[in-house]
Amino acid sequence: MFSLMKPIQYPVVSHSSSGIPNHRHISYTIQSNHYARNRGLLMQLIEKWYTLIIVTAVTAGLILGQWSKVASFAEQLIVPLLMGMLYVTFLQIPLQAIREALTNVRFTALSLILNFIWTPLLAWGLALVFLSGEPALYIGFIMLMVTPCTDWYLVFTGIAKGNTALSTAILPVNLLLQIVLLPVYLLLFGGMTGTVHLDPLLSGILFVLIIPFLLARMTDAVLKRHSAIRNRVMQTLSPMPILLLSLAICAMFASQGSLLLNNLYLLVLLLIPIILFFLVNLAVSQITGQKVGLAYPDRVSLSMTTLARNSPVALAIAITAFPDQPLIALTLVIGHLLELPILALVSKVLLVRKPSRTT
Repeated sequence: MFSLMKPIQYPVVSHSSSGIPNHRHISYTIQSNHYARNRGLLMQLIEKWYTLIIVTAVTAGLILGQWSKVASFAEQLIVPLLMGMLYVTFLQIPLQAIREALTNVRFTALSLILNFIWTPLLAWGLALVFLSGEPALYIGFIMLMVTPCTDWYLVFTGIAKGNTALSTAILPVNLLLQIVLLPVYLLLFGGMTGTVHLDPLLSGILFVLIIPFLLARMTDAVLKRHSAIRNRVMQTLSPMPILLLSLAICAMFASQGSLLLNNLYLLVLLLIPIILFFLVNLAVSQITGQKVGLAYPDRVSLSMTTLARNSPVALAIAITAFPDQPLIALTLVIGHLLELPILALVSKVLLVRKPSRTT
């Protein structure tokens, strides 16, 4: 998740009517600055070790799942944890940035075409070629690849010296469109498998996406009236999406870990289409960005928003819409584990290829 840390400001000394410094105000300001700085450092550590955190969650889940009572209890925790994660994530997304995104017509149009027309077609083609014999993997792969990331890609955009402001502006557009289009993609590309049915899909989206989204908007409307409290709340909540997602993944592997251990071939089947997805989309986004004359920072932003996927959103829907198909959810987690090191590598490659003069 992207950091909400704000720059540390120097404390402002206020004075009483007698001209004596108000030391209580100084103390409160210093404490607030230390609080913000500590939260920022915590987020930096979490972002740096995110892959290790997720791997640890998977390992812990597999170990805890050896006890049947733990496994049955963990299954009940998955959906609440994911809904809490999505609520906090939606609360952090600046919907007011949509207007800013629409002012950069060239970037926004290209991003939407790549994310919502080209990428679903690419995902469908790869699924047909490599996963047509495994319906659960087929659906899970499509769910992962048709949902653009709405948070984590900002970290990798920053690492590669991309335009993080532009990436932030396109973020809420990606969120709203994927909520609307995900059921369309699943019915269009997955209807032939017999796994996708409209009623449970729509109810799953309503339950785990729409409700947290509306609650987040209501909370944001209340907090806007109290900017100081809002900043404090946002700083406190900034690490929560990663931690809640990790707990949800731990719970899922505790409840379904034996299924993965009995189907390790999933890793092999998913590896090739996932790698091909990232390689093809990296080439397409970079070449297209150059053709339309995007500067290097904007090309990085385009590549990252085209590559990074929103596995937490897809995972939440998979668990509620396909409760009898746990392999779909496991596919999403496996895809997420493979995605993170690939994005880290891509950000380093783009940075190495960065021209001496940014053009």
